[in-house]
Amino acid sequence: MLRHSCSAAVLAGLLLTACAQAPAISQTAAPADNAAAAAAPAADLSMTVAPEAVGFDSARLQKLDDYMAQVVADGRVAGMTTLLARHGKIVSFNTYGKASLATGAEMEEDTIFRIYSMTKPITGVAMMTLFEDGKWRLDDPVTRYVPEFENLRVVKKVNDDGTMELEEMTRPPTMREVMSHTAGFGYGLADQHPVDKLFREKRVLGAEGLQQMIDLTAEIPLMFQPGQRWYYSNAVDIQGYIVEKISGQTFGSYLEENIFAPLGMVDTAFYTGPEKAERLAAVYVWDRDAGEIVEATEIFDNPMPDYTQPPPNESGGGGLVSTTMDYARFSQMLVNGGELNGVRILSPGSVELMGTNVVPDEVLVSSNGTTAAAFTEDVGFGLDFRVVNDAAAAGLLTGDGEMSWGGAAGTWFWVDPEHDIIFVGMIQRMGGTGGDDLGTMARTLTYQALVEPEK
Repeated sequence: MLRHSCSAAVLAGLLLTACAQAPAISQTAAPADNAAAAAAPAADLSMTVAPEAVGFDSARLQKLDDYMAQVVADGRVAGMTTLLARHGKIVSFNTYGKASLATGAEMEEDTIFRIYSMTKPITGVAMMTLFEDGKWRLDDPVTRYVPEFENLRVVKKVNDDGTMELEEMTRPPTMREVMSHTAGFGYGLADQHPVDKLFREKRVLGAEGLQQMIDLTAEIPLMFQPGQRWYYSNAVDIQGYIVEKISGQTFGSYLEENIFAPLGMVDTAFYTGPEKAERLAAVYVWDRDAGEIVEATEIFDNPMPDYTQPPPNESGGGGLVSTTMDYARFSQMLVNGGELNGVRILSPGSVELMGTNVVPDEVLVSSNGTTAAAFTEDVGFGLDFRVVNDAAAAGLLTGDGEMSWGGAAGTWFWVDPEHDIIFVGMIQRMGGTGGDDLGTMARTLTYQALVEPEK
């Protein structure tokens, strides 16, 4: 079976309930019902409405569903989920294909995904809860919280033979730079630069705990002087460590207490446990020789973790698993200005701060780390989010102020405060999807169907 979707209300208060497999969302519900649903004040994803109730054209929106179904039918991915909501009401929540080709398990609404770098915005929100408590400031040197970085050196030049000439830091990176990938840290996702090679050789991403991750990072020079460039890095893992150090709690327990439990994100954690393991979707990669996707056995040169057990390292940059609805609740909190269902996580001002570009014009870069889309004066980076400054100038149909990011296995989301829209897409395929970027296509096909943006 390629596709199924659920049209029942899927939330009650802060508790998530599984939705049984059902026919596709009705697009011809009674007008009176639609009007009542659209008028409901709650912006908490507790109801589903017909597209017309919130300004979408059903026929045009079908293009989005058809495209995603074809991606699965073509074998580009094994399965997928997509959730679109406006004004806190679900417009569509669709599932397609399989969670596992080996077992034949259908993709379900409560399937659990490795969200990898979509962990980063959650870590950023955790940081901002501590910011609101006055525990740190944006222009503080990171060495105030991570003294292990006091003796970091900086790459001055890379010689033709790959060796590095180093110099002293002109100053430590600031917390603003740590939260915007302009601090100078490497990552190890690629190995073209000697710093990234060191991240791989020292297995920073495979560290046995956050303290070891910090100690290993402290042995590696910065790629550039703080604030001079943008480079996708392990800076959000560093933020996870800072949350631990400031709060006195483990990172995972802090997230659970301050974000997951308050928002009803009951399936989001650093591991599934054995009781939820069968709900975890398989991860795939393209096999050039076989000409098809095959199940992946490693991630960035490290074996796939055993998600039934707590990990040795709670990675703020990429360690969480989640469901589509859980991440939609997180996204809805953001588009609501920091609140969901009467529970406030952040102030509206803090959400706005996270969604404000902090990358200076002189350090705009050619890649945003997860896609080929370039940063320009129109599309920049805030505090752990990609942000859209001027959508029309950037050639996008989305709204100004859009906040977004994606994950290594192809998951993506965006939050559009201007139009009060959230979108979450979940797949599990490493290394690209063998065609058009799904996040880009999802935006185009979503907004071409938004025919009454003021509704």
